[in-house]
Amino acid sequence: MSGVFNQRLDQILERVTADDFLQGKGLGNEIPFYAFDYPAERELEVRGHLAFLLTQIPKRRPSLRFTHINLFDLIIRHLKDRGFYDKALALHQKQGDAALRKALAAPLDAGKLAAVLATEVKPAQQDLVLVSGVGAAYPLLRTHNLLNNLHHRMGSTPLVLFYPGDYDGQSLRLFGTLQDKPYYRAFRLVS
Repeated sequence: MSGVFNQRLDQILERVTADDFLQGKGLGNEIPFYAFDYPAERELEVRGHLAFLLTQIPKRRPSLRFTHINLFDLIIRHLKDRGFYDKALALHQKQGDAALRKALAAPLDAGKLAAVLATEVKPAQQDLVLVSGVGAAYPLLRTHNLLNNLHHRMGSTPLVLFYPGDYDGQSLRLFGTLQDKPYYRAFRLVS
């Protein structure tokens, strides 16, 4: 199992720097969203490999404009920018998880976060966007909601989601157990 997983990791760099991938060839006008799904227990390995990718992509394709965004970090920045972060910590300490999720439902609405992500990423100025931090952002953000709200904001810029769970091309299952709503618009990055 470890060998197969490492082979999948090893395919990422070649895939995301290939001309066909970056130009969206073979997608038939579909949205260029991709998921690299992996077992949640391999999170630290994926983080390490992502750090490797961030150093190797510019070596492989020096002119490639790309960015990486961590969803959990995005949420924290957004809450701080709106002045909610310290209040959220205090609320959580006093009233717990349920009260915090309820209080943050509006500021962390997937449509609002998609707009924040698009503002930070500037998709028209990128050739590739890498997204991580999905597991850490749960349950504050559901991935399928974010992706659905990003469709019209990303244009033809490929987005690669590093997803700690299962994606079978039809549905996302965070951590391999939590069923998300069906999401049919992404492709598996590598098999």
